[in-house]
Amino acid sequence: MVHLGRPPVEPGGPVNPPVVLSSTYHQGAARIYAREGDPVSDALESAVGGLEGGEAVAFATGIAAVAAVVEMLPVPGRVVVGADAYNGTRALLSDLASRGRLRVRLVDLADTAAVLAACAELAGSPGRPSGQEADFGAGGLLWVESPSNPLLAVADLPALVAGAHGLGFDVAADNTFSTPVLSQPLLAGADVVVHSATKALGGHSDALLGVAVSSRPELVAGLRRRRTLHGAVPGPWETWLVLRGIRTLSLRVERSQANAVELARRLRDHPAVERVHYPGLPEDPGYERMGAQMAGPGFVVSFVVRPGALGAAETAEAVTSGVRLATAATSLGGVETLIERRGRIPGEEHLPPGLLRCSVGIEGLEDIWSDLDHALRAATGLPRG
Repeated sequence: MVHLGRPPVEPGGPVNPPVVLSSTYHQGAARIYAREGDPVSDALESAVGGLEGGEAVAFATGIAAVAAVVEMLPVPGRVVVGADAYNGTRALLSDLASRGRLRVRLVDLADTAAVLAACAELAGSPGRPSGQEADFGAGGLLWVESPSNPLLAVADLPALVAGAHGLGFDVAADNTFSTPVLSQPLLAGADVVVHSATKALGGHSDALLGVAVSSRPELVAGLRRRRTLHGAVPGPWETWLVLRGIRTLSLRVERSQANAVELARRLRDHPAVERVHYPGLPEDPGYERMGAQMAGPGFVVSFVVRPGALGAAETAEAVTSGVRLATAATSLGGVETLIERRGRIPGEEHLPPGLLRCSVGIEGLEDIWSDLDHALRAATGLPRG
C-alpha cells in the first residue's frame, strides 16, 4: 500500500506521481487523449490491481464502475443480487430491468441455498466463459456484497462462487466495505471486484472515484472500452487523492475497526439499543463466516434504536441530530465517524425505521463513545450514564 504505484526510482525524480493536467498529448506515443486515461490513473490502477490480485480500471464514481460491469452483460442480462445490497446498485439494476435490459432476482445473500436456487431458476446458457468478453454473464451474473450494506450480512463467498460457476454464472463482488485489507474476492474465485474508492480507499471524504478489478484480460479490456465509450474517466486530482489515501489504508482500517469492535460491544449492552448488526460480535449470524474468510469484521456498525415516545424513525433521527463529534451524513470509510438513518433514503424503506448505520472513524474511542451515548440517552429520555 505504501509503495505500489510509485514512479521509477531515478536520481532527482519525484517520490510521488505528479498530477498531469492535460486533456491531450503530443502525437507519436500510445497515449493521445485523457479519456483513455492519464499517468496518475495508471499509478492508481497499478496500486489497486496489486492489492486485489488483478488488473484495475479506474472510473469517475463507484456506480460508474458498477454500471460498466453490468453493461458487459448480454441482452437480456440475468442478475441475482442481495435484497439489502447498496441502494445505488439496486436502483441501477431496477432501472435497467424496467426497460427490459435485465432480469433481476433479489435474495438473502447469507442464505447460500436460496442464492443458488435463484441462480438456477434464472440461468441462461450453461458453461463457463471461453475467454471472450461477449461470454461474460452469458449464463447470468451473481452480484455479491459481503458484508452487505447496511445490515452487514456475511455471504459464504467460496461456496457461492463455486456454486454460481457450476451454474454458468459469473460473479462480481463489491469489496467496498471490506477493502483489500480484509478480503480479496478474486482470490476466492470472483470474476470482477468493484470498489467505491470514494469510501475507504480514498479515506478522507474528498474525492469521488470508482475502481473495477479483474484477473481476466478480456474483462479488463471490456471495462476499459466501456469507460471510454461512456465517458466515465476520472479526473487526475481525484485519482491522485485516492492514491494518496491508499498509502494509509491499512492503518486507518486497523484503527477504525478496533474502534468499531469495542463500540459494537458497548452498543449491544446499551439500554437505548434494540439490536446491533456487526459480524465482529460472537452472537452475530455472520461471525463464524467472517472469521473464516475475512481478516476482520470491518469499520461499519449498524444498530437499531429502541423507539422512544416519538416513534422509531423519529428517535433515530434525534440521535443523528444529537451527536456533536460524529457527523450526520451519508457515505462511509472516512477518517471521521459518520452516522445516518438509512431508512430516510428513497429505496431503503424496507429497513427497520430505527436502523442507524455508523461508519466508525479514527477518533479517540472514548470520545466517540461519549458522543454516541449522550445522543442515545437524550433521544430516548434516559438519564445520563
